[in-house]
Amino acid sequence: MQPSLPQPDSRQAWWRLLATLLLMTIGSAGMYVVSVMLPAVQADFGVTRAQASMPYTLLMIGFGVGCVVMGKLADRFGIVPVILLGAVSLGLGFVACGMAGSITGYAVAQGLLIGFLGSSTTFVPLIADTSLWFVKRRGIAVAVCASGNYLAGAIWPPVVQHFVDSVGWRPTCIGLGVFSVVTMVALASAMRAKSPAATNAPLKAGGPVPSNRPFGLSLAQAQGLLCVAGVACCVAMAMPQVHIVAYCGDLGYGAARGAEMLSLMLACGIVSRLVSGVICDRIGGVRTLLLGSFLQGVALLLFIPFDGLVSLYVVSAMFGLFQGGIVPSYAIIVREHFPPAEAGARVGTVISCTLFGMALGGWMSGKVFDLTGSYHAAFINGAAWNALNLSVALFLLWRVRRAAGSPPAGQAAGAPAA
Repeated sequence: MQPSLPQPDSRQAWWRLLATLLLMTIGSAGMYVVSVMLPAVQADFGVTRAQASMPYTLLMIGFGVGCVVMGKLADRFGIVPVILLGAVSLGLGFVACGMAGSITGYAVAQGLLIGFLGSSTTFVPLIADTSLWFVKRRGIAVAVCASGNYLAGAIWPPVVQHFVDSVGWRPTCIGLGVFSVVTMVALASAMRAKSPAATNAPLKAGGPVPSNRPFGLSLAQAQGLLCVAGVACCVAMAMPQVHIVAYCGDLGYGAARGAEMLSLMLACGIVSRLVSGVICDRIGGVRTLLLGSFLQGVALLLFIPFDGLVSLYVVSAMFGLFQGGIVPSYAIIVREHFPPAEAGARVGTVISCTLFGMALGGWMSGKVFDLTGSYHAAFINGAAWNALNLSVALFLLWRVRRAAGSPPAGQAAGAPAA
């Protein structure tokens, strides 16, 4: 008797999602620990603030490149070897940071071991893998998985700060390395089963059929459009996230108020991801992207006329509630319209473009402010980029509707069916 094939949306899939959430929460620690440790690292090495910030820059560059590479590796070798690579790399990376003799060695360990080989293994590969295990509840499942990154941002900073104050940053790094290896290797055992998509298990629900002609376009054309959309939405997204603290300082409210607004924005982002996941299950990835893009544009424009203290808190919360579901929707779009065997690589490419958009948007908003002396112009610039994202989403929706209304292959338009 043959063993039963894994089924999408099954109890096994939900237990796997729990392991995935834990893996992403642990693996994403590196993205937040480096910021918490920055003052202690700067004092220890006796370097400038700019030099002490370089490890974060290298970490994010490594993470962005790693998202593409690790997605391809997961497609080829499976998710478990990638997770084990990440576990070992994070362990070695944290230990190397704790034993670093210079800021250069510390920065290299952050960029190569923690960013490129470590944290990246627990982001795109896990999102892509989750999308292969769900059909009817794919949207909420991917949203829960992607929330692990935000959850790490809520959990790790206070925990790490406690140990930095108690035992110092170096022992804290080494302890994190040991913890990462032990927990991630243990959780990897829950990820060994092949996905329903890989085993060709029968699906329980319909929806868009993945093909080699997504949206009626070539794979390269469709991928390119998603990459443009990813850059554009995150250039817009970066404006409030990167500059809200400085904006509040310029308005005379103080940096502390801006930090509170940023925290509120990110907390609402978690809610947004979960709610958008439920919405995505009902209307699909492209429509969810379109909805999120429209609402994000509205929230960006609201920052311009409403600059009172209470108003900024409200608009910041609105922005968080509107934007959190945009990035996960790309994973759903890829899974719905592209070949499943290429999910990791293609999700990784799009996600890396969103990271590039965040980096570009943070810099561009500052540059616009330097040129104009006003953040109003920077908000308008963000809204313009958001309009580009919205136009791509509208175009993709038009292609989806056009394909849905076209006659079956081999049947002439207008000809009666047999």
